[in-house]
Amino acid sequence: MSRFRTRTRPPVALALPALLAVAFLLLPLIGILTRTQWSELGEHLTSPGVVEALRLSAVVSLWALGLSLVLGVPLAWLLARVPFKGKALVRSLVLLPMVLPPTVGGVALLLGFGRRGLLGPWLEGTFGITLPFHTSGAVVAATFVAMPFLVISLEGALGGLKQSYEETAASLGASPVRVFFTVTLPMVAPGLIAGAALTWARALGEFGATITFAGNLPGTTQTLPLQVYLLLQDQPEAATSVSLLLLAVAMGVLIALRGRWTGTPADRKAAQAPPVAEEAAPTAAAEPSAPAAPAKLAELAEPAEPTAPDASGAAPRDGGRWPLHATVTGFNRLTLDAEPGTTIAVVGENGAGKTTLLRALLGLTPRAHAELRLGDTDVTALPPHKRQVAWVPQDGALFPHLSALANTAYGLRARRVPRAEARARAQAWLDRLGVGHLAHRKPAQLSGGQAQRVALARALAARPRLLLLDEPLAALDQTTRARVRHTLRTHLAEFGGVCLIVTHDPVEAVSLADRVLVLADGQTLQDAPPVEVTRHPRSPWVARMLGRNAWQGTASGGGLALAAGGRLVLAEELPDGVPALAIIAPEAVSVHRERPAGSPRNVWPGTVREITALGSRLRVLVGSAEAPDLVAEITPDAAAELGLADGVRVWTSVKATEITLVRL
Repeated sequence: MSRFRTRTRPPVALALPALLAVAFLLLPLIGILTRTQWSELGEHLTSPGVVEALRLSAVVSLWALGLSLVLGVPLAWLLARVPFKGKALVRSLVLLPMVLPPTVGGVALLLGFGRRGLLGPWLEGTFGITLPFHTSGAVVAATFVAMPFLVISLEGALGGLKQSYEETAASLGASPVRVFFTVTLPMVAPGLIAGAALTWARALGEFGATITFAGNLPGTTQTLPLQVYLLLQDQPEAATSVSLLLLAVAMGVLIALRGRWTGTPADRKAAQAPPVAEEAAPTAAAEPSAPAAPAKLAELAEPAEPTAPDASGAAPRDGGRWPLHATVTGFNRLTLDAEPGTTIAVVGENGAGKTTLLRALLGLTPRAHAELRLGDTDVTALPPHKRQVAWVPQDGALFPHLSALANTAYGLRARRVPRAEARARAQAWLDRLGVGHLAHRKPAQLSGGQAQRVALARALAARPRLLLLDEPLAALDQTTRARVRHTLRTHLAEFGGVCLIVTHDPVEAVSLADRVLVLADGQTLQDAPPVEVTRHPRSPWVARMLGRNAWQGTASGGGLALAAGGRLVLAEELPDGVPALAIIAPEAVSVHRERPAGSPRNVWPGTVREITALGSRLRVLVGSAEAPDLVAEITPDAAAELGLADGVRVWTSVKATEITLVRL
């Protein structure tokens, strides 16, 4: 099938100046090409002076590149990752050599590192180092003008790298330095390579700062650009040939980079194999179709993994059972206590503080502070990599440059488990979660469900004392979600610590958790078993999440004066002035085309606003001027009999005895 591409004809007022700009940039290059004596090119480039200058340029540029890497990589990381006062000033200092005239840069280097400069006398008197008119001076000059290219490219790459990768690595026990070298640098390698290439090319072509600071001494500081300057005076043809060499090197670098100046990191996708389709886990069972009260499943027939040693090689003193006690202050203000093996679902509307709570327990946010005790150990003052708190973010944050096996073994290796043992234990965890046959695949070759199981295996293999899962199943389709949910529930049943799961899915909250923690504005609104939260939700948001109508109001005259307007007649009487939440199940709402007669005491006219399918039933949203929006659940046959459609006028009714009242 042919493709038709719409071409936009540029206006002449813009096209003409653009063409002139291209000609302006191209004409000098054409001048070099046309004036080069091609027959004498080899003779010019192999003359002793040019060869010596080329050798010296290579030495100086490579040393400048090495010095730029040693100094510039940490500086780029600091600018990209650490907030501090004066960052704008530091970034301006980095950019200054790029806009400063090179000769002025040379003068500045003389005043800083020269024999009469600020640091020069101390360097000469203490170490016998004299930078001006020495090869080391040429290296310093080249580094001064070239290092900004490395810092800018790498900072851009670091800015585009999601910090969840580094934070996840820290939660697995990796120190900041280990995270930097094993996760950060491999993932920003394109930006580092681009910056290094530009830095080397700029150092190779440096002229002004070098001749001002280091002089023009043959064999010592006379680099190739300085050789061109000298040849122009006596041998312009030779100068043109050497200029062509420098031009070819510069163009080669730019063509090789192909515009990747910032080196924005991207998840690497292996080309040898496409992502595989999701498969049924070998141990998966049918997922229940409706939420049920959670219960811990029996342990697997295979023996549990032996307690892992800590970094010192000693077994934990608490026998692998780690109760949780946490007091959180700041944006979140709550206290958490849980026994080993407890799974807590954390729910609440957006902005309630769910993720902030998890990050506070990890020690990764200034918004909230957690005084945290796991087992017999107070980890409050410990950095994230020493807390033994594993985190699985919503996207899993599998390291794209590592295989599934290497990802799973990462936390073990970070805690100094020998390589062979770490890989064996990682393979065992992958096998237990049904993805052992994918151990050598990269994350880009895994389906969503497989990647989530690898992320879970990685967290559990690290033997954490606290497991934090931030919406781990949110990105999966319904079939895959049910399968992974079953696998997760199976392995949480034998976990010796406490697990917190942030979720918006009522099925996950009910089927996975022993307790449901409802947050509102960073505080605990309700902390109870799933059955209690299901029957008596104390939050309108939670009630709606569970599929129920929730109307908030104040008791008055034997009924409930609704905050959104209207009045609700109740079977249960409350003292006047008591705030309460009325919970109405959708199946308790009756829909009529005419005003109903008989026992219903709560009747409202309304208009059908939306009809959606839910399994074998329909949910009908009815809006009314006399009451809040109400959701009713009816059969398709009933909807057809009533002739329901968007915009149809109907009556809704609810019996007083069908209303559950929760005091607030």
